Amino acid sequence: MPELPKWADEIRSLYLSGASNQFILHGNVGDRVLLVGDDDKAGSSARLGNLTDLLVEQLLHKFDVVLTYELGAGVRVAAGDKTFRLWPSGKALERMPKKPAEAIGVLDHFLRYCVNLRQIKAADADAKGNDGDITSILPGDRQPMQVASGAADSLAGRNLSVAIIFKSAQLILPMTPNALSYELSSLASVVRSWSRETHFIEQNLAVFLLTENLNDLHSLLANNPRAARVEIPLPDAGDLAVALKHFASRYPKSLEKFTDQLELPAQRLSGASLASVEGLLKRREHSAEPLAERDLADLKKRLVEQDCQGLIEFIEPDRNLGDYFGQEPVKEWMRQDIVLWDQGDLGAMPMGYLLCGPVGTGKTYLVECLAGEAGVPVVKLKNFRDRWVGSTEGNLEKIFSLLHALGRCIVFIDEADQALGSRDSGSGDSGVSGRVYSMMAKEMSDPDNRGRILWILASSRPDLIEVDLKRPGRVDVKIPLFPTTDPDDVYRLIRALCRKHKLELPKEMPAELSSMMPSLVTPGAAESLAIKVYRQVRTQSVDALAALTDCLEDYQNPVPADVMEFQIGLAIREASDLDFVPENFRTGPIAT
Repeated sequence: MPELPKWADEIRSLYLSGASNQFILHGNVGDRVLLVGDDDKAGSSARLGNLTDLLVEQLLHKFDVVLTYELGAGVRVAAGDKTFRLWPSGKALERMPKKPAEAIGVLDHFLRYCVNLRQIKAADADAKGNDGDITSILPGDRQPMQVASGAADSLAGRNLSVAIIFKSAQLILPMTPNALSYELSSLASVVRSWSRETHFIEQNLAVFLLTENLNDLHSLLANNPRAARVEIPLPDAGDLAVALKHFASRYPKSLEKFTDQLELPAQRLSGASLASVEGLLKRREHSAEPLAERDLADLKKRLVEQDCQGLIEFIEPDRNLGDYFGQEPVKEWMRQDIVLWDQGDLGAMPMGYLLCGPVGTGKTYLVECLAGEAGVPVVKLKNFRDRWVGSTEGNLEKIFSLLHALGRCIVFIDEADQALGSRDSGSGDSGVSGRVYSMMAKEMSDPDNRGRILWILASSRPDLIEVDLKRPGRVDVKIPLFPTTDPDDVYRLIRALCRKHKLELPKEMPAELSSMMPSLVTPGAAESLAIKVYRQVRTQSVDALAALTDCLEDYQNPVPADVMEFQIGLAIREASDLDFVPENFRTGPIAT
């Protein structure tokens, strides 16, 4: 048999040891998987399938009976049809049930039939064969189980190995806002009992619940301590390289530029699902347009955003820390961290940064510059909150699965005081904020993420972020960003932004402008001023210096002075190192 993925080895170990017979497979359960035949050595007999195919054909190929249940397709026999048909009640079924209550009832009935078969002595079966059936009552059964003599002759005393696969289990047994839903809870209780009752534990039984997100599954099952929760990850670079070798023969035109170096596109496309990569290759093959190395970054961005259904924004930055104006101590610290990151020296590498300061100080821009300097992508979390119960938590699960597959990346959470929730959210949002807080806190402190994921939170109100989320081990470095105060620095900032609009100002600040330069100017405010200068140049046919002079005469800071001073004070108090705070902000009323 071909080598199974690590998660399959984990299932096999848990099952063979008797530690668990019920498995909740979550994460990348809807993706395509590469199936390889027994006789395959060169990839000629490889084919693509889905997760159920892998379970049935490779993990469960020795089981006597494998049943699947899907809401639309109903119960189906995936393997062992002949053995299943020895069940008298199976013969009596006109059609396999589709509705959850009926389907789970039939599955439970069949499992109890198998348990009874195991307990029947072959000799008893022979002795009672003339009666046409055997009656056995299991503790808790309301009615006797009928076993035909033919079945008893061939199966009595055997411990049949049976597997049941619930496809899209979250649609069959969903988490519901009404936790007291009697029917759903009773069905979930039946499925849970297969992992808890002694006679099922002693049976050769394996139950698989496939769901994209754990939080979408009924809590009786998702929180069942007897069930093993196994995450199916997105394919990593190694998985993609193996798949691309298979794709090379099917889509030769698409991959003709990477014939001898398939590891390169595999590395660049890691984080995308195999299904989306296959779709990309099909489109390129149809249009006879080969993939090129320069395309890979943009293609990865589109594929990842497509797989995540708009929950994240994937940014490949094209700038570095040299493009960020000022804040020299901050940039020096960040450059040192990048060196540690590149060298794999993670002992002093922070788990995360907190960027705080008044609005407009360029927190998002600094993150993009840092990512460009480090040569890693930025994943920006968008609005993952949803009005449906469980959907917000499910969206976070999906995002976390993506982050684990991306390799080295920066995760940027803007307006973190709003996005991260709080420990005590009250009852106004049905506890969603509390659950978001718990999930984020757990993920941000996972030591396995050090050196793989760098978390960056940004907020102008860091005082509203839960203290536990800002502690070392989650956020190790808290960086304050401040507006520019020195007139020369303000002028240089405005001049740099005007040059982006092809407006030339004198290199040195004219003396007449010195007294006109405003104080506490943020990059955002300077950008707004540069745009106003550009507008006057275009509409009034004046030169840039005259337009700037006119704009400064009527300038008013877009952030009220009291708000600016309050947010500066918060940033000073949050700073993890006073070297990040300019000398002129360390004393005076703002600092206190």
